[in-house]
Amino acid sequence: MSEDFTKWDYMVFIFMLLISASIGVYYAWVERGKQTETEFLMGGRQMSGVPVSLSLTASFMSAVTVLGTPAEVYRFGAMFSLFCISYTLVVIITTEVYMPVFYRLRISSTYEYLELRFNKLVRLLGTFFFITQTILYTGIVIYAPALALNQVTGFELWGAVVTTGLVCTFYCALGGLKAVIWTDVFQSVIMIAGFSSVIIQTSKLQGGISNVIEHAEEGGRLRIWDFNLNPLQRHTFWTIVIGGTFTWTSIYGVNQSQVQRYLACKSKSHARLALYLNLLGLWIILACAVLSGLSLYSMFRDCDPWTSHKIRAPDQLMPYLALQILSDYPGLPGLFVSSAYSGTLSTVSTSITALAAVTVEDLIKPQLVSPSQKTLSLLSQGISVFFGILCIGMAALASLMGGLLQAALSIFGMIGGPLLGLFTLGLLNPYANSLGSFIGLMFGFSFSIWTGVGAYFYPPPPSRTLPLPLSVANCTMTRSLPLNLTGLIEYSVVVPWKTTVKRNFLMNSLYSLSYLYLSTLGTLMTVLMGSVFSFLTGGHEQSIDPKYLWNKGDLSLGPYLTRKKEEVSELPA
Repeated sequence: MSEDFTKWDYMVFIFMLLISASIGVYYAWVERGKQTETEFLMGGRQMSGVPVSLSLTASFMSAVTVLGTPAEVYRFGAMFSLFCISYTLVVIITTEVYMPVFYRLRISSTYEYLELRFNKLVRLLGTFFFITQTILYTGIVIYAPALALNQVTGFELWGAVVTTGLVCTFYCALGGLKAVIWTDVFQSVIMIAGFSSVIIQTSKLQGGISNVIEHAEEGGRLRIWDFNLNPLQRHTFWTIVIGGTFTWTSIYGVNQSQVQRYLACKSKSHARLALYLNLLGLWIILACAVLSGLSLYSMFRDCDPWTSHKIRAPDQLMPYLALQILSDYPGLPGLFVSSAYSGTLSTVSTSITALAAVTVEDLIKPQLVSPSQKTLSLLSQGISVFFGILCIGMAALASLMGGLLQAALSIFGMIGGPLLGLFTLGLLNPYANSLGSFIGLMFGFSFSIWTGVGAYFYPPPPSRTLPLPLSVANCTMTRSLPLNLTGLIEYSVVVPWKTTVKRNFLMNSLYSLSYLYLSTLGTLMTVLMGSVFSFLTGGHEQSIDPKYLWNKGDLSLGPYLTRKKEEVSELPA
C-alpha cells in the first residue's frame, strides 16, 4: 500500500464497488422469475427519461475523460470547451434524425436496421466491426487508467483491474440493463464529486477560483476562439465544431452502446427527454473537466511535473495533483480514484450490455427456432459473463501492446465514421441499395484506416498541434513517486523513420489532417461512394418502405408542421 494512499482511501473505493454490485443484486431479486430477454437487454422498454439521461452521460464519460481531458486543457488550453457546441449539435441530430426511426421500428440491436433496410450481409458486417471495436477498446479502457493511477498512487494495478472487471460483470449479468442504468446514475455522482474535490481544494489553496482563472489567462490557457480554416491544425473552432459533431454523432446516433439506452425508454417523448437532459449532463461534465485542467495549470504553472520527470505521462497529472492537494483529508484521494474507476465501470458495463444485445439479436437468435424468453434471457446473462471475462483478458493484452496502444485507439476510433455514413445512407437516401452501400462502406473503412495509420507513423509537426509552454523554473522534488516503469504505456512512441524520412506531400497534407476530421472523412466517403454505386446499380428503381426512412414528421415539431401543411392544403382556392 502506498504511503499516500491510506486505508480510508481504499475503504472509499471498496464502498463504491459494493454499492455498484448491490444494485445488480437488487434488480436480480426484484425481477426474479419474470426476467425475459426484453427485460434483461432493454429494461422492459419501461425506463424513464431522467435516469436514462444520467446513464447516457456516465457511459459517455469514461476514465479517459477524468484523466485525459484535464491534461488536454493543461497542455493545449481551454479551446476544448468549444465541444459544448459539438455536443449540442450531436444531441439535436440524434434526437431529431436517428432516434425516431430506430424507436419506430422497436429494434433491440441497432444493426437490425441494416438488415431491414439493406440485407443480412450488411447487418453482419456492421455487427462484426462493432464487436471487434468494442472488445478491444474496452480492454484498453480498463487497463490504461488503472496503469496511470498505479504509477502515481501505488494503487494495486491488477487487483483493481480484475476487481472492477468482475464487479462490473457481476451486476451486468445479474441485473441487466436496469442495473446498469441505475449504477450509472450512482457512478455519475461519484465522478462529479471527484472532479469537484480537486476544483474546490485548488480554489481554496490559490485564494479563490478567480485566481485560478487569472493564472490560466496569464499562461495563455484561455485562448478559445481560433477561426483558422486550415484543416491541418489540430484544434480550431471549425475542427471541433464540424469534426467533433461527426465524431460524437457516430457514438450517440448509431452506436449500440448509446442507442440501446434511449430505446429502453417507455415512450418516444421519454427518449427525447433523456437525450436533451443528457445534454445538460454533458455540459456539466465538460465544465468540470475544463476547470480541472485550469486547476492543474494554476498549481503547476511554475513547475510542470511531466517535463520535470516527476510523472511519466500527461494522463498521470490529475492523480498526481489529487495526491498533492487532498492527502491531508483521509478518503478524498480515494474519492478521486473512485471517480476515475467509476468512469471505467460505466464504460465497461455499457460495452458488456451492448455486446450481449448484438450477439443475441444478430448472431444467435436468427439461428434458433422459436426460442423461449427464458432461454434468451439465460443466453443473454451467459454472454454478459463471457464478454466481461473477455474484456478483462483484453486488458491483459493491452498491457503488452505498449506503444501500439495509441495506434489501436486511433484505428478503432475510425470505425465509427464509416458506420455513421452507412446508417445515414439508409435513413436519408431512398435510392441507396445494399450493393452500393456495401461498396461505400468498404471505401469509407479503407480510406479512414489508410489515413489514420499514415497519421500515426508520420504525425503532424508540433506547429500543427500548438502545445502551450510549460515551465520548470521553480521545481524542487517534494515527494518520491512509486514509479514502477514495467509495462508503462508511452504515448509518444518514437518510430525511427518518423524523423529520418523526408516528409512528402501526403505526409504534410492528408496524414497531418486534424484527428477530428478522420470520422468526418469516413462518413462523407461512405455516403458519397454509396450513393454513386447505388445509382449505378439501379438503386433509383427500387421501392423502399417509408417506415425505414427519416421524414419531416419525425421531428419534435413534426406533427405541428404536418398539421399546418394540411390546414393550408384545405383552404379554399
